[in-house]
Amino acid sequence: MVEAGAIPNWWEPAIESISTRDLLLKDIIQRMKEPSLSSRGDLFATLIKSIVGQQISVKAASAIWSRFCDCVGKVCEESILEQSHADLRQVGLSNRKVEYIIGIAHAWQDGLKDVDWNSMSDEEVIEKLVRLRGVGRWTVQMLLIFALLRQDVFPVDDIGLIRGMEKLYNSGESMSKSQLHEIAESWKPYRTMGVWYIWRSMDPEPVEY
Repeated sequence: MVEAGAIPNWWEPAIESISTRDLLLKDIIQRMKEPSLSSRGDLFATLIKSIVGQQISVKAASAIWSRFCDCVGKVCEESILEQSHADLRQVGLSNRKVEYIIGIAHAWQDGLKDVDWNSMSDEEVIEKLVRLRGVGRWTVQMLLIFALLRQDVFPVDDIGLIRGMEKLYNSGESMSKSQLHEIAESWKPYRTMGVWYIWRSMDPEPVEY
C-alpha cells in the first residue's frame, strides 16, 4: 500500500510534460502548483469516504464524514461492524449507503484487506472492486487517484472534471465525452495530473478522499 502522505514519484516529470503540451493547463499549474496530490495511505478508508460522498455536495459529504468518524473512531472494518445500522444512519447516511458500507467492511474482513493492490493494473483493481455493492467505476477511479496514486486515470464521468474542462477549453459550453478524451490525450501518460489541476481550477480547496 502507498504510505500516508506519499507524493507521487511521477509528479515533477508530469508537470514538465503537461506544461509543454497544454499551455492552458500550464497556466493553472503555475498558479496552483502546491499542494500536490498525496495519499492518506489507507485504501479502505478512502473507499468508505467515497461511498459517503456519492451523489451529495462536497459540503454535505464533509459534514457527514466528520460525524461518521466521530461515530466509528478509526475507520476500519472492525470499528464499522461494531456499530448498528441505526447508529450509522444517525450520522446522516441513507439506508442504502449504510448497507453498502457494512457490506464493504464484511468483504474486507473476508479477504480484500490482504489483496496486493499495488501489483494490479488499474483495470484489474476496477474489475475486482466493482463487484462490491455500491461501488462503480467512478468510485474505484477515486481510489486509484487518491489511495494508489496511479498516474494515468481519467474519470470522464466526474461532473467537476467535465465542468472544469468545458470552462477551460470551450467557454463553459457543453462538450462530448469524445471531445474530453481528445483533449486529455495530450496529458498521457499523466492524465491524473490533468484531472487534479482541472479540479483545482474549479475549487482552490484541494479535493480529498
